Amino acid sequence: MQELSQQRTAAEQGRSKREFDKLQKRLRRLVGNAITDYGMIRDGDRVMVCLSGGKDSYTMLEILRNLQRNAPVEFELVAVNMDQKQPGFPEHVLPEYLEAAGIEYYIIERDTYSIVKEKVPEGKTYCGLCSRLRRGTLYGFAEEIGATKIALGHHRDDMLETLFLNMFFGGTLKSMPPKLLSDDNRNIVIRPLAYCSEQDIASFAEAMAFPIIPCNLCGSQENLQRQVVKEMLGEWDRKHPGRIETMFKAITNVAPSQLADRELFDFEGLEARREALNHGRIDAVDLTHPDAL
Repeated sequence: MQELSQQRTAAEQGRSKREFDKLQKRLRRLVGNAITDYGMIRDGDRVMVCLSGGKDSYTMLEILRNLQRNAPVEFELVAVNMDQKQPGFPEHVLPEYLEAAGIEYYIIERDTYSIVKEKVPEGKTYCGLCSRLRRGTLYGFAEEIGATKIALGHHRDDMLETLFLNMFFGGTLKSMPPKLLSDDNRNIVIRPLAYCSEQDIASFAEAMAFPIIPCNLCGSQENLQRQVVKEMLGEWDRKHPGRIETMFKAITNVAPSQLADRELFDFEGLEARREALNHGRIDAVDLTHPDAL
């Protein structure tokens, strides 16, 4: 009986190992494809990986390290965390993890927590101000350490949620691009997880047993608009499998002439374009028609 139990345990471990290997290979392939498709990383780049302590940034760092070993180009990785002085933040977790892994890292200490709590009225969303303060600090620090790229851990689901948030509440049709030039025109921001699903990332993080650090600042804000959109997309995915993939494909396959942005497409010039295209055109003549000759 004990031998049978041991055999079952070994079989389960084998299946778990195979599933993990498939998951890891899928994430590697998707991250590699995103990097190639958008020219995210080039030879000699020093990539600053923004590490929050959440599942997404841990996964991004691990997959980039994995790809770094066999990449056709040479690039450096340096992990950077911003300690925002949230009460109870476990300051030892990330340094211990990064030192054990032999990863170059920096911890930036900025008390943005107090600023956010002071400036944002009770009941309002903290995320906007918090992210702006964090982004400004990280952009400046990237220059200090000679980073040529800043890698953020946003994934496919984040990009779709942002698309709908902007449509529903901002009146704009935009999302998070896989690669962008920052507002200060000095930094290139990349999102290597752009093709990866949140579910795959969560499964990978659980299997890797990353020491996850929760965000206590906004964790109590359960009714965030983003959470509402996340639940909406989750319901669509359950009822209509494959819809998320189709929607993501749509933001990579835009037809400006079929929208209504006058800045993006020259609707005013369509008449002139028609004239230019038809100028000198010779129509076919039907020689069987009585008036042809």
